[in-house]
Amino acid sequence: MVLAVVAWVLWAAPGGKAVREFFLSPTHAWRSFIGDPAEGLSAIWRGFLTNIWMFVVCEILVLVFGLLIAVVRLSSSPILTPLRLLSVVYTDFFRGIPIILVLFIVGYGLPGMSLGWISMQSPAVYACIALTLTYSAYVAEVYRAGINAVPTNQVVASRALGLRQGATLRYVVLPQAIRNVIPPLLNDFISLQKDTALVSTLGIVDATQAAHIFSSQSFNFAGYTVASLLFLLLTIPMTRLTDRLIARDRSRRLAYLS
Repeated sequence: MVLAVVAWVLWAAPGGKAVREFFLSPTHAWRSFIGDPAEGLSAIWRGFLTNIWMFVVCEILVLVFGLLIAVVRLSSSPILTPLRLLSVVYTDFFRGIPIILVLFIVGYGLPGMSLGWISMQSPAVYACIALTLTYSAYVAEVYRAGINAVPTNQVVASRALGLRQGATLRYVVLPQAIRNVIPPLLNDFISLQKDTALVSTLGIVDATQAAHIFSSQSFNFAGYTVASLLFLLLTIPMTRLTDRLIARDRSRRLAYLS
């Protein structure tokens, strides 16, 4: 229905013809998609591969770092009190700042601080750091919600059986918590995949930047449409997988209650 309305507007609007020519030109879209056969993959495809590897690297780092933050924040040991306070400040700070500002601060701030090898990394490294810092704050809260959702009686029972706090967390709490938070984690990773397009602000030639270069050379915006479709090739399957996992989890809970 929505696509039908958009198509009708593109055809009926007074400026629809110009917009179709600029964004939906088949000739320019095909040129941006295949590029120069002598160079192999087109610039947009190569840029999209950059988006993919950055997404994979950041996803792994976020899963580990976010879990560490959540565990520290939920710890009850007096020794970890400073780290607990630091984790609260961290999650509030990075969830409150727009990710594009984090990219600017990390991407332009660290190179200018003259910290030796830390200030001599590539823009892709700084982009991964910024994405990891931001999304770890969100994922830590997802983990924390999952851990808090584990029934307290299971924790008490495991401690009564002689398991220490660390073993209880590893063998009883985390397996259930992670299984429960898989759908919201996938939602966060869908957002992470899309936000890799922001790394172009640091001069990285990803799919968005490659589409911008194509538009400046051809005076046509069809490259942006091609880049959008490439992102959809990843995000739509992930969205459907998330919906399926949510429905399966709901069915399992209803079966358990009945």
